[in-house]
Amino acid sequence: MEGLGCEAAGFRVHMGNRPPLMPFDQPQGVMPLITGDIAAINQAGGNGWRKVFSVYAKLVWALPPHWPQRTRDRCWQAYRDGRLLQSGSGTALLFSDPVARPDGTQILMGKGYGEAAAERAGIPLTWLDLHFAVSPDGRTILCPYFDYRQLTNERIERLVGLLNPIHH
Repeated sequence: MEGLGCEAAGFRVHMGNRPPLMPFDQPQGVMPLITGDIAAINQAGGNGWRKVFSVYAKLVWALPPHWPQRTRDRCWQAYRDGRLLQSGSGTALLFSDPVARPDGTQILMGKGYGEAAAERAGIPLTWLDLHFAVSPDGRTILCPYFDYRQLTNERIERLVGLLNPIHH
C-alpha cells in the first residue's frame, strides 16, 4: 500500500490522484500526516485537494458512533485539521489499488478510477444506482469523487447507509 494516513487503517479510500507536494506525492508505504500537513497540501494543490480532505472528514464525521473511526471532535473541520489521516486515526487515503479481500472497508473514489482499479484487483462490483457500486461482500464501495458537487451531503448520507451494515 502507498498513500497517506494510518498504516493499519480499517477505513481506506483509494484514489488515482496524488498531492502535488513532496514528500506527499511519493510516500514510502503509508505516511501518517501531522497537524498542518493538510493545510500545506491544500496550499500547494488548491481547491481540489481542500474538497477531497473536507469531504473525507465530513464522511467520517457522519459515521455512526459504533464505528471506531468515528470522530468525537467538536466539528468535522476540527477533525480534518487535527486528526484525519494521522497515526492512530484508522483512516488512509491510498494511491495504490484496492485488494480483493480487504480486512476493513475500502472506498474507490470516482467512477473512472474505481471501475479500472476494481477490475485490476479482480473485485466484481454491482451498480446500485448511477452513483454507487458495491462488491459482493459489501466491503468495497465505489462512490463519486470527493467533491461537493459529486459527493453531496445527500450522497454522503447514502454512502454512510451503505457502510453501516459493515459495523466497523
